Amino acid sequence: MISVAVVDAETPGNVGTIARSMKNFGLSELLLVDPPELDPDGEAYGFAGQAREDILPNAETVTFDHLVENYHTVACTATTNEDPANHVRYPATTPADLADSLRGVDGDICVVFGRERVGLTNDELSRLDVICSIPASESYPVLNLGQAATIVLYELRDLTVASDQHPDDLHALAEKPAVEGLHEEFGRFLTAIGHPEEKRPKARRLFRRVLGRAQPTGRETKTLRGIFRRARQGIERRED
Repeated sequence: MISVAVVDAETPGNVGTIARSMKNFGLSELLLVDPPELDPDGEAYGFAGQAREDILPNAETVTFDHLVENYHTVACTATTNEDPANHVRYPATTPADLADSLRGVDGDICVVFGRERVGLTNDELSRLDVICSIPASESYPVLNLGQAATIVLYELRDLTVASDQHPDDLHALAEKPAVEGLHEEFGRFLTAIGHPEEKRPKARRLFRRVLGRAQPTGRETKTLRGIFRRARQGIERRED
């Protein structure tokens, strides 16, 4: 099980945003260390979306020691403090690699986020098991707490989301016969518009390359074929 902890959050709205992101990506247990007051009529619940119905009201207030003692912990931080003279823990993983790194963990996992202004302290980081940091611009790597949590939890979706809202064939590529049918229709279109006969093979090769890079879906292939067919038929009717 993967839980989420927020340490000493200053802004209730960020807690609500994190709860909403948890709901989006299949997590349910929210742990709060020294939280602000979460008024049911305040911004935390206002920002939480449907998470106001379950995740937020069921959030548990715990100590930092509780996290360390009961979970395999992932500390999320913008700066990892690694340098030749002083580092807390090195190397850090990134959100993109985090899911794979956690697959073999035996036991409960907790992803820990720190304060809005200063994040987690060096002492806190030293007590947690893994550091995760979002690659960002060197000149301004600090993200809003809610934004950072959303990025990290999105990357964990392979571990936390059994199925998503997308149909299985959302990105399915067109079948080979459909693609070849489009190429044949493009060839007939070239003939109809009077494209020079000696240039048609090259035009068809170029079209094949472009289509190959595009990797169209079945619907896209069908639509393009219909456009070329209607254009060709219109030309042929005018010629008649």
